[in-house]
Amino acid sequence: RRAGPCRAVAQSCRTLASLYVAAVEPLRNKISIDLVRLIAHHLRAARPAFDTAGLIETVTPQLDTLELKARVQLVADAIAARLPLDPASRIDTLRAVLHPEVVEDLSAVTDERGVAGWGIWPLTTVVADRGLDDFEASLALLRDMTRRSTAEFAVRAFLAADLDRALAVMRGWIDDPCHHVRRLVSEGTRPRLPWGRRLNALCADPTPVLPLLERLRDDPSDYVRRSVANHLNDVAKDHPDLALDVLETWAADAPPPRLKLIRHAARTLLKAGHPRALSLHGFHPLQADVSPIILNRAEVRVGDNLTFTCALTSTTATEQRVAIDYAVHYRKRSGTLAPKVFKGTTATLSARGKLTFRKTHRFRDVTTRTHHPGAHALSLRINGRDTPAVPFELLG
Repeated sequence: RRAGPCRAVAQSCRTLASLYVAAVEPLRNKISIDLVRLIAHHLRAARPAFDTAGLIETVTPQLDTLELKARVQLVADAIAARLPLDPASRIDTLRAVLHPEVVEDLSAVTDERGVAGWGIWPLTTVVADRGLDDFEASLALLRDMTRRSTAEFAVRAFLAADLDRALAVMRGWIDDPCHHVRRLVSEGTRPRLPWGRRLNALCADPTPVLPLLERLRDDPSDYVRRSVANHLNDVAKDHPDLALDVLETWAADAPPPRLKLIRHAARTLLKAGHPRALSLHGFHPLQADVSPIILNRAEVRVGDNLTFTCALTSTTATEQRVAIDYAVHYRKRSGTLAPKVFKGTTATLSARGKLTFRKTHRFRDVTTRTHHPGAHALSLRINGRDTPAVPFELLG
């Protein structure tokens, strides 16, 4: 009678273990020598003269010493050096190795049938590095490649080289049946795409892409709409008023999916307490008395939690929407304090009512932050206004 439950528990443990290994495995290992061998196999099948052995010999000694982007570039350079110089032949060869299946989610992998998933990245890099001499044909190849993964980094080389020409091509992708291609229109043109080269022309003037974003704002795919939101969040970092002009226009008679897009697009402005962004989402200047922040301890160690509370008492006869974030003023190496804002909560404060905000923050080591012992502080940001900071000590 116990055999069934025991097997189920054992299977659950194995599944959790697999997920844990996948989570902690370095991302750079996605570009592995086994993946390179598979790519080389398909290149040889597409072009019998392709120097498979030379590719493997070039990549193998260096691959394990490099991080992710450097691995991608190493593999791309090694492939490009062994492809024909003629643009049409190079494009035909790269297209021939693509996986026959277009997978709608992000589960595509390179296998014996063709290249997909992580294997696409080095191939798109080849196109970005060598394909400007055959502009439209190379962009068409990136469209085909993105159906098996994404070409959001590679397409930026074409946007940087000739923005108008590239946008004219990408405009034709808006109605593509594959949501990966539609997403490429918004994600590939993001002015500040993480890991991608910055598009300085669109940082300076993002207006050429705004009509394309408007056509994608109600796309049936949440994957595409989220990309549109991320693009406008990029715009907001350089042109907050322009981004808000767009979002305020889009908010009129907006269906729920678009309202979700608008909030995600305004997240940086909301976090910064921008008055127009707050007003767009129904957060107006607070009419309430705010009590001093109470910390549960005056000293905290890395790895410990700090809990804090604050009470808001309404001073008006109407209810109010309240957005409460908090800032930890971290001590820098120089001894100065620099605030880092964290998400708190949103709530409704009833007329003449009282609301108590309580939050716990854990001081944990992360790769992006070094903790420096000494004086720190904590403050709240309520509907865009900062409260006085309360000091505490971080112990070494």
